[in-house]
Amino acid sequence: MNKTIAICFAGLFALTLSAQGPGGGRGFGLPRAQMGARLSATPVTGAPYSATETSTSQQTLANGNQISQTRTSQVARDSQGRTYSSTTVTPPASSGKQPFTEITIVDPVAGYRYMLNSSNMTAIQIALPKPPLGSGGTTTTPPTRTGGDQVTTTDLGTQTVNGVSATGTETTRTIPAGTVGNSQPIQSVRIVWVSTALKVPVEIKTTDPRRGATDMELTNILTSDPSPSLFTVPSGYTVKTGGFGGHMAGPGGIGGRWRQQ
Repeated sequence: MNKTIAICFAGLFALTLSAQGPGGGRGFGLPRAQMGARLSATPVTGAPYSATETSTSQQTLANGNQISQTRTSQVARDSQGRTYSSTTVTPPASSGKQPFTEITIVDPVAGYRYMLNSSNMTAIQIALPKPPLGSGGTTTTPPTRTGGDQVTTTDLGTQTVNGVSATGTETTRTIPAGTVGNSQPIQSVRIVWVSTALKVPVEIKTTDPRRGATDMELTNILTSDPSPSLFTVPSGYTVKTGGFGGHMAGPGGIGGRWRQQ
């Protein structure tokens, strides 16, 4: 296995870990509700869109120091369920490297995920897994996390969010005192608004005293079919086989981020 592919798989594993546990992980792993919609084994067809996805995080350290980060991506999905996500990466000035673009294309029609890096004009191709026999192409519900956490869910109804009709859910998770060595209860709140027509989150807000506040917004939403060229590897790219996609396969999102070496 060459170095580039090994780094690719390491990124896939890191993204898997960031999806586990309450409140998500640090940094800019794809918001878990958004990721769940995109990593479904069954692609969403007949509901095309393109939009701008902006993720922000704010964290205040014990000494009052604040960490703020923002990431913006262009995302799209066509009527066949193929998805596209593009992010411009700006390396630190000290690295001497120029900004470059990372693109993820998931094509359930052809059965592949592609991860493109414009800095070296390379595309990693990973085969998507087939649904288990007898599943009928449907997804399975992951097991409920056990433990002493107290979880309450509130239906927020339907309203217009970022220009589209969406249904909202507020989930409050309380970790009782003493569960993880905490002297007082720890409470996190996650609010998710999902477009009823597109079946994708258009806003996710999370507050957690351990990690600060995060916000994902899907804006500039267009519901027409995007250009077919978005879902093909551009000419001039070298395609390398990355193996089987396993649990990471599915529609859309930035997954398995890898960097120029």
